[in-house]
Parts: sequence; C-alpha cells; structure tokens
Amino acid sequence: MKRNIFLIASLLLAVVTRANPVTIETPNMSLVLNVDIASMPQYVYFGPKLNKADIDRLQYPTGGRMDAYPAYGLNTPAEAAIAMRHADGNMSTVLQTYAINHKDEGNATVTTITMKDPVYPITVDLNYRAYHDVDMIETWTTVTNQEKSTVTLTTFASGMLPIRRGDVWVSHLYGSWANEARLVEEPLNPGVMMIKNKDGSRNSHTDHAEVMISLNGKARENDGDVIGAALCYSGNYRLKFDTDDTEYHYFSAGINEDNSEYHLKKGETFTTPVLALTYSTQGLSGASRNFHRWGRQYKLAHGDKERKILLNSWEGVYFDINQAGMDQMMADIASMGGELFVMDDGWFGDKYPRKTDNSSLGDWVVDRRKLPDGIEGLLRDAKKNGVKFGIWIEPEMSNTVSELYEKHPDWIIKSPQRDAVLGRGGTQVILDLSNPKVQDFVFKVVDDIMTKYPEIDYIKWDANMPILNHGSQYLKAEDQSHLYIEYHRGFENVCKRVREKFPDVTIQACASGGGRANWGVLPYFDEFWVSDNTDALQRIYMQWGTSYFFPAIAMASHISAVPNHTVFRTTALKYRIDVAMSGRLGMEIQPKNMTDEEKALCRNAIAEYKSIRPIVQFGDIYRLVSPYDHKGVASMMYVTGAKDKAVFYWWKTESFQNEHLPRVKMAGLDPNRLYKVHELNRIDLRPLDCEGNSYSGAYLMSHGLDLPYRNDVDWGKKTDWSSRVLLLE
Repeated sequence: MKRNIFLIASLLLAVVTRANPVTIETPNMSLVLNVDIASMPQYVYFGPKLNKADIDRLQYPTGGRMDAYPAYGLNTPAEAAIAMRHADGNMSTVLQTYAINHKDEGNATVTTITMKDPVYPITVDLNYRAYHDVDMIETWTTVTNQEKSTVTLTTFASGMLPIRRGDVWVSHLYGSWANEARLVEEPLNPGVMMIKNKDGSRNSHTDHAEVMISLNGKARENDGDVIGAALCYSGNYRLKFDTDDTEYHYFSAGINEDNSEYHLKKGETFTTPVLALTYSTQGLSGASRNFHRWGRQYKLAHGDKERKILLNSWEGVYFDINQAGMDQMMADIASMGGELFVMDDGWFGDKYPRKTDNSSLGDWVVDRRKLPDGIEGLLRDAKKNGVKFGIWIEPEMSNTVSELYEKHPDWIIKSPQRDAVLGRGGTQVILDLSNPKVQDFVFKVVDDIMTKYPEIDYIKWDANMPILNHGSQYLKAEDQSHLYIEYHRGFENVCKRVREKFPDVTIQACASGGGRANWGVLPYFDEFWVSDNTDALQRIYMQWGTSYFFPAIAMASHISAVPNHTVFRTTALKYRIDVAMSGRLGMEIQPKNMTDEEKALCRNAIAEYKSIRPIVQFGDIYRLVSPYDHKGVASMMYVTGAKDKAVFYWWKTESFQNEHLPRVKMAGLDPNRLYKVHELNRIDLRPLDCEGNSYSGAYLMSHGLDLPYRNDVDWGKKTDWSSRVLLLE
C-alpha cells in the first residue's frame, strides 16, 4: 500500500510539474524540446521558425529515440552522448531534469536544463545559447561530480541531434598539408559515418570539425534545407552519424575520447566545447551566410575591422633574412599600395642561429648577424616606408638543438621512459602546455616581443608539428590520459592572457598552413592561413570548401610567384590576383624579381581591392558554380547587406578548344535595382561588352552575363588561364 501511495504521489507531481515545450529561438530558427521534470529532455523540432500556434500543436516525433543528451547504461545498444564510471565502478548513468533556467546574456538568451542522476550526486547542465540577431544556436554541457571520490568520464559529447531519415547527404571537408579543406559530399546510409582528428596540436588538416547536412538529397548552393554544425574546439574531435534500425540518424559531436578518458575529481566541473548549429532553407550558401555573420560578430577576433593588405616574406626569401632585404621588401610593398610587411621564419637564435628548420625554436632572441639593427631597425624602416610591421613566431615548439631544450628538456611532450619522437627537421618537439610553467613561457614569448616593441602590428603564430608521442612529464601518472585535453586548455589559457594584455594586435593562426582553421581558436585570432599551397587553381578548391564555414575576412589569400613553390604550376598573374582577391588579399613573393609590368598590375589590383574590401570582408556569400561540379568554371559572389553593391568572381578551371561553359546566373541581388558593371583587374585590349552598362538584379539572377572564355590580349601575352572579377554597383 505504501508503494502504491508513493507511485500515485509521483504521478501527481509529474502532472503538476510537467513543463510546456521549451522553445529556443533565433530570428529564423526554432528548436523545441519537451522538458518534463524527472525525465530526460526530448527533441521535438529543429527547423524554420515556428509561430505559437504551430508550437502548441506540434506533432511529437515517433520511430526513434529523442533524448536530448542520452546517457549510457540502461539502453546500452543505443548511442550515448555521455558515459562514465562512477566511484563505485557502476558504469550506468541516468539523467533526469531537475530545473530549467533562462538567462539573458548580451544579445542572446541562454537556456540551461539541469539534470541529475537520481542515485549518484552527478549534475549535468545542458546549455543552449540562442542569438537574437543571427541564426545560430550554441549547445554545450557541464558535468559536476559531487561523489565521494573520482568519477571517470569515458564519453563526453557536446551535443546530440536526431535527424529524420530520408535522402540525407553530408558535406564535409578533408585533405592534407598543402591540400586542405577539400570538399566531399556523400549520402548517409545505415551504419556509422565518423569524422575525426587525432593530430593533438592542430585539427583541420586531414578533416574538419564542421559539417553541412542536406535534408533534400545532394545539397544545392542556394535552395534546399540544410543543417550546419561546427564544433568550436582546437583539439582532437569526433563527429559521428549513427544510423540504426530506427527512423533517425543520430548525430553527435565532441572531444575525441580515444585515449582521453577524464578523471573528474570530487567537486570538479568538466565543460565540453560549444557545438554551433544553424538551419537554412536557402541551401549551402544560406547556411554559410549564417556561419559568417555569427563568426564575424561573435567569434572572430576583430571581426568588424578591415584587414590590411600585406606582404609576407616566406616564399620570397625563406630563411634568408637580412636587414637590407627586409627594407627592400617593405619599400616594394609600400610602392604597390600595401599596408603591412610580415617577416617570417629565420630571424632569431643566438647560440644556435636559425638557418634551416632544424634548430633554434624556443630561443626567441634576434640573430644580430642577420639583423644588426634588430627589431628596432625593422620598425624604423617600416615607418620610413609607410607600412606596418609584423613578425613570425612558433612559441609552442622547440628544437632539440636550442638553448631552451638544453635548459628545460622536462618541458617537452614525451612518453615516460622513452626517447622523444622528433618532428620537422628531425629535431622538432612540442612544449607541454598542460604545464603552467610552459604556459608562462609561451605567454612570455609574446609578452616580451610586444612589450619591448609595441609598434608591432601583426603576429603570425605557427604550429608545425602534431603530437606524435603520448606522454606528459608534468601530469601525474594516473592522469596521463588528460594530455590532449590539458594541452588545449593550456593553449586557450595562453591565448586569453595574450588577448587581455594585447587586445589590438592582429594575430594569424598558421599551423603548417590550414591546420588551425576552426572556431575554437578564432576568438583569439583574426585570421588563418588557408594553406601553404598558394597555387591559384588549387586555392579555388580549398577556399571554396573553407568558405562553407569561414568568412573571407578570416581567409588569408596571397599572390605568389610562379612556378608555384608547391605544385610548380605556372598560372597567369591576373588569375593569381583574381583568386587572391576573393579572400583577405596579400602577397607571398619577392617583389624585386617582378617586372615593372607585373608590379603595375599588382599596384592596380591592390587599389581596386581597397575599393571592394568592405564588400568582400563583410558581405554575404553566394556560391554559384562549384569547381567540384567539373563544369570548367567556378563562380561565386559577395553582396552587401543593403544589396547595393556586389563583387562577382568567375574563374576558368580548365581550358579546351571548342569548349562550352555554362552562363552563370547571379544570386543575392535586389531584383528591382539596377547594377552598373565594371570589370576589375582588366588586362584585355578592349572592355567587355557589358562594361559600364546597367542591368536589373532580376535579369542578372535569371539570365546572367555572357563572358568571353579567354582574355583579349596581345598574341605574345596569351595564356590558357582566364578569369573575371566584376564590381556591380
């Protein structure tokens, strides 16, 4: 009888405390959860914004598991977002809603659903941040242990999302060094699709922690329903689609738990990275615009400030740094209208001067044999030439041939009782950022440079090695599995300290090229180096994929010499310019090796880029013809928010006699406005027949413009490379 009374009381409590659907909204999206006290929150809806009447009458999903954050243990065949081994060895966890809170946080509302295990004192907060002015919802969890001793976390996803089966496709990015951010599109089939990274220090060379999920078959650029997801994390990750015998695919994303079980001490809280989610009814480009607006406004460092046009010294001189050479390069970029010069690798080292890549990392003192006037002389010359000055560092790394390593061999990542595994140049090692002393050292590298030379405007921060051997000389033996997580906690701690003290300096995330293109680092960095491969043709493919999730303002895109230093392809200078102008324009070249005609072409391009810089760096992207569709041409455009100006790009990707290319229809324009056409970077003997003419947005979007397949130049200047950039205003 007592048991029946308890059941009746529990049922009455459930009725009394049963919550209405919890709606999490942005301007154009709704995410609806059914949240009952003493139960696991359930997904009901994620898609275009609903009105109240629709929310009140929502049909609850059937045929699948709708747990918002499923825990492992009482339905073991199902995928779990969280799993743990309790202090007594029990491997099962039950999470039930305890409370719901809503809090305004700047221009967003944070909804927190607090869940507890009814048996063990474990608390999990499931958080959702919904922005009021951009279409992005961020989700993450915090896990707090109040058990008597340590709890071991073995799975700790940032979030899970059930996606109704149908003709569902996934677009994601893969690649390698000098071939980053290549696009692959594939259908979701029964079984498991996994995207992961275990580099340790960088995470976006081989794969990316971002995906587009098309719900209407293979994705299209400017129509169709698309979910976009991005894990905002700089370390090892795992994105997983599990498709079983139910009606749903189960998508989860979070830190890669391989060899990374986490021992959560009593009273400690573990916070997972943010998983950003968006929904677009305007195809892939629509989802990209959502990521770009959110990124510029809320994630990217200085996302509201135009980026300078720079010359970087690397491909021009490599390690051959000297005072006169740097002065000459500064004068040359200034003469072409550039605004910033960046001195790359090769400027440092005393006992071990940096002449190649096998020594000196960690010894961040000026090599006075190369630079007798030091950084002071470089800043003097930059001021004389009317440009800003920037510098390259790689503060997380060392070489075994360095004074730093001789003093602190205990600071490197190394397996206990084993020799260190060496990287680049046969001597490179990684400093152990789980160690607070190492964090202090890495911060001091930046602090010393910027405090002594506050006129430095730009830092290129590189990271040229993965973690190759698992082991920390700082972490306790029982916590060696924390290495990957603690490294990135330390890295973020250093980045926060740098930004607190030096909020205005521009910092590029370079990591053997595009190894750190992720939203986990970009709150502390202004941009990233897309790839060490600056070949214009291959950059079209890499920058196309990168643009799925990252705005042009963050994509460093440089004009370089030919034959290209990576693939040895020779492309026309105009083609290289037209590709570079679709991102943050810069140069990666030795100007003294250029002809006067080439300098004049670059001078004109830099002037014209300045006129379109606000459109490119802050505009809305519309991708039109993908290079991955192999139609012989790639095309895209940027349009201002007011739709009064646009920049249209058209690049041939192959060249054949008697070829037939599609006429490209534009997108994103105001159909009722007239747009005057002006070709930028023109080299043709005669202007295009559309030059100076005005066309309605409706005509340009329904019909497009016919463009000549080749540039009309003197016979001796003809090449098989052709491209166009049009300004519409």
